[in-house]
Amino acid sequence: MNIGILGSGIVGQTLASKLVSLGHQVKIGSRSASNDKGAEWVKKHGANASQGTFSDTAKFGEIVFNCTKGEASLEALNRAGRTNLKSKILLDVSNPLDFSKGMPPSLLISNTDSLGEQIQQHFPDSKVVKTLNTISNSVMTNPRSLSDSHTIFLAGNDSDAKKKVKDLLITFGWQENEFIDLGDITASRGVEMFLPLWVRLMGVLKTGAFNFKIVKQL
Repeated sequence: MNIGILGSGIVGQTLASKLVSLGHQVKIGSRSASNDKGAEWVKKHGANASQGTFSDTAKFGEIVFNCTKGEASLEALNRAGRTNLKSKILLDVSNPLDFSKGMPPSLLISNTDSLGEQIQQHFPDSKVVKTLNTISNSVMTNPRSLSDSHTIFLAGNDSDAKKKVKDLLITFGWQENEFIDLGDITASRGVEMFLPLWVRLMGVLKTGAFNFKIVKQL
């Protein structure tokens, strides 16, 4: 499958590397087609790896991952182009973190809105699926590295798109019973508001290699 990754930072590169290792053709997108980080990643990963602009990448991908910083996601997606993203699954990994006052960050959007919702509103012809944003990049791509089963959330308006995303993530090592479908894209509010807690936990645990597990009463 051709997969586009918008964002050449650590999250984008980690996901792109995993997807290449699974046999997919992967293009990383940045503002510039000659981005240094993207070029270095392509050099390491061979024939199935390429880079381009946000627009090139959105056009290339059958599924497109948004791995840009939350504060810049809408701008990056506008550069990617509504036409290039039309009818495609847009898997949103981003979080609207505000670092303007230092650590720990607050949220730029919360309570009655979310970045996931804003992306779906701005790109109504795309199938936005919010997932992976409550875990570190190492856990996203290697879920079995943790010592117990744990939980991954999905939110989005299109049930078929969520199923396709789930099937793709199962190839990463996620298990069927670890997914919780929270419903439509408004559920992005809840999963994005996990992040202040996640950041605090990272500070206490001294690692990002952890995750939440939802356990029901018998």
